[in-house]
Amino acid sequence: MKTAHRVEPAITHFAISGAPITCEKYGHGHINCTYQVKTDDGHAYILQRINRYVFADPKAVMENVGAVTQYLRERAEDPHEVLNFIPADTGVYYHIDEAGEYWRCYEFADGICLEAPESDTDFYESAIAFGRFQEMLREFPAETLHETIPLFHNTTNRYRIFRKALQDDLAGRAAGVPDDIRFALDREQEAGTLCSLLDSGELPLRVTHNDTKLNNVLFDRQTRKALCVLDLDTVMPGSSLYDYGDSIRFGAATAAEDEKDLSKMGINLHLFQVYTAGYLAACKSLTPKELELLPLGAKIITLELAVRFLTDYLDGDRYFRVAYPEHNLVRARAQMKLVADMEAHWDEMQAIVAEEAAKRN
Repeated sequence: MKTAHRVEPAITHFAISGAPITCEKYGHGHINCTYQVKTDDGHAYILQRINRYVFADPKAVMENVGAVTQYLRERAEDPHEVLNFIPADTGVYYHIDEAGEYWRCYEFADGICLEAPESDTDFYESAIAFGRFQEMLREFPAETLHETIPLFHNTTNRYRIFRKALQDDLAGRAAGVPDDIRFALDREQEAGTLCSLLDSGELPLRVTHNDTKLNNVLFDRQTRKALCVLDLDTVMPGSSLYDYGDSIRFGAATAAEDEKDLSKMGINLHLFQVYTAGYLAACKSLTPKELELLPLGAKIITLELAVRFLTDYLDGDRYFRVAYPEHNLVRARAQMKLVADMEAHWDEMQAIVAEEAAKRN
């Protein structure tokens, strides 16, 4: 971390306690520019400049974040369960500087973040955090939130884009991957299930986090209990199955997202049960239909990402950053192998969900 030569002027537009005395670059994030600001009365804050390239509508992002965190603060038993954003002098949760850049500020929350669980308890606690997030927002009017990334988890639309990439074949790669294309297309109808059920109302529209990885949970340094959920930039309306499914895809896989040796990739049923137990212990309001479809949520979100990787490979790697020419294809195949392994263990996954759901009654 390097100390800035000056305190960022944006901090003066937020209702912080005390006068800022230090302003240092903070963290290892690659999207927003982040500083830790300390004041002369011992308080600490995080000040961020929002990346306008990644988030085309920062105002909508912050309106979502502000509405959700304010709602959570009014209901949280412990204030540490929610990030505390500081209003700007205009009364909203962001400041626009003379260059048109958007800034936000929130109280510094001390704790640790993990890139990978160091124990089953870490993974269980992350499930508690995301389950609690969902549960506390069960009555929030999700339809009032902005869709800041339109059609983000609309798998039907992801397949439409995939079919266009297949037709255009911009990089001339389609002929070399017929088996991968067939794997994706064979599952197209099932992939649209959650979209159809949301449209029909059979699945409730909920507030979703949309980036439910372990490193977006803050843990207490001493107790190792989950404190709160971080990185709310992608909070939008959606299905609880998206958030649950992505946690499983990322956390219960037996190999990395870009593992070349497909024999190493599969679903770890033990970790699947660990996460499911924590999530259902914290989130009591899931409907019978949501409970029934939890395994399908994991499968569809994994398939969706496989299709996105394969689409980008066919397009010539224009979206995801790659380290070598076949990187997106390797990623797609790893996700497809995970899908196939879920299918091979489908009865066991369903039995685990049913077992954990029964414990709530």
